Amino acid sequence: MAEHPKLGIRTNRICCIGAGYVGGPTMATIALKCPHLQVDIVDMNEERISRWNSDDLPIYEPGLGEVVKACRGKNLFFSTDVKKGVEEADIIFASVNTPTKTQGVGKGRAADLRFIESVGRTIAQFANRSKIVIEKSTVPIKTAEAIARVLSANEAASGSRKNFWILSNPEFLAEGTAMADLDQPDRVLIGGQDQDAIGVLVDIYANWVPRERILCTNLWSSELSKLVANAFLAQRVSSINSISRLCERTGADVKEVSRAVGADTRIGPKFLNASVGFGGSCFQKDILNLVYICQQFGLEEEGAYWQQVVDMNDHQKVTFTSKIIQALFNTVTKKKIAVFGFAFKKDTGDVRETPALLVCDMLMKDGAIVHVYDPKVAIEDALQEFKYHDLEVNQSQFIFSTSAEEACDGAHAIVVLTEWDEFKKYDYQKFYSKMMKPAFLFDGRNMLDHAGLEKIGFEVHALGKARVATEHHHQDFVMRAGSKPLGTS
Repeated sequence: MAEHPKLGIRTNRICCIGAGYVGGPTMATIALKCPHLQVDIVDMNEERISRWNSDDLPIYEPGLGEVVKACRGKNLFFSTDVKKGVEEADIIFASVNTPTKTQGVGKGRAADLRFIESVGRTIAQFANRSKIVIEKSTVPIKTAEAIARVLSANEAASGSRKNFWILSNPEFLAEGTAMADLDQPDRVLIGGQDQDAIGVLVDIYANWVPRERILCTNLWSSELSKLVANAFLAQRVSSINSISRLCERTGADVKEVSRAVGADTRIGPKFLNASVGFGGSCFQKDILNLVYICQQFGLEEEGAYWQQVVDMNDHQKVTFTSKIIQALFNTVTKKKIAVFGFAFKKDTGDVRETPALLVCDMLMKDGAIVHVYDPKVAIEDALQEFKYHDLEVNQSQFIFSTSAEEACDGAHAIVVLTEWDEFKKYDYQKFYSKMMKPAFLFDGRNMLDHAGLEKIGFEVHALGKARVATEHHHQDFVMRAGSKPLGTS
């Protein structure tokens, strides 16, 4: 390929530093849609790269395996040779983790940028010519400027004359639907200061994305838009969860309320499903980052507003777990609890910030023996998440079962924490027959047939509505008293 007429570089070889949840699916899609480009994904984690080169990929995402197999070895390559990847690339994507700081200034809110800074220093060390550098990680505003400063400072120190064009290209992927999101995105956002460099990235995406869906902004707008998008989505989850508590007290049904509110075209139905709480690597981290940015600019009230979204999410998990303990006669000590799902959502094995973490921790601290069944999560990943949050786990209390039936055998309660579709298809009559009585079921995703479960014999507790059996009992009482229940004529 000839050099770009204005930038003076070739633009046919891409390197992505970071082979995680964003880098892997994104680069695989680019390789599939752009067979004329060579895409190299590099990562220092040898085990992770080894799995990318096998049939056992390190992450689960519907459709990902098929795309990787179609491109791997042709124009998609996975390697631990970061130096070679940087040297040979024309375009470098930085797609590394940006967790929330756990110590120092900004602890608990600010993003930890040591990994993205390390990428900048790695590029400065190994880059042998001018390159386009694209931040793909979820980063706080002004990160591109920090990368540019690292690169320019190293260039000045070495006396070389390479150019680096810094772009922001945040991802808007939902785990579980990432490949579909990449195939048909609502929008692709590209931020930068050099229109020619922006044009190079626009041309790559235009191989399959209509140009009207490719939005170009300045760097700062692009970076902030990612945080704000996640904050708005998380806000909706916390909002409907707060209403679910009100529904439980008043006799309203949160599903009916959600349907009525979501029918308003100004609001829409998405992200209005009550649940045990949101999780994942983005929502909480991005909101806390937004809180920190507000505080840095002296916007204390604005920061407090967004902090409440996170606080409500934590409150939802605590109240849900407290309800479990209270319903089981105010103690779960030595009681077996079957937990269905540990991933933060269905169709992914990701356990980062999963609501199941706090729920299981609270149950175990009250003495419960927690038996988890999740079709895609390994116990090692769950234990690692406990460790990351400095939570101690007694492994005699935290057990992973090989099947849902095994988890339910002798259990006092079933707790649904992930909305895996297979959970709807189970033979709950069979589960009920093997459980202690009374048998409880707590639906943290409002996904099961509650009336049917009550008929089997379960005492069902759902989010955002009164217990089915309680409602029936109330109506029977009213009828015996000579009155008519609400909703009759």
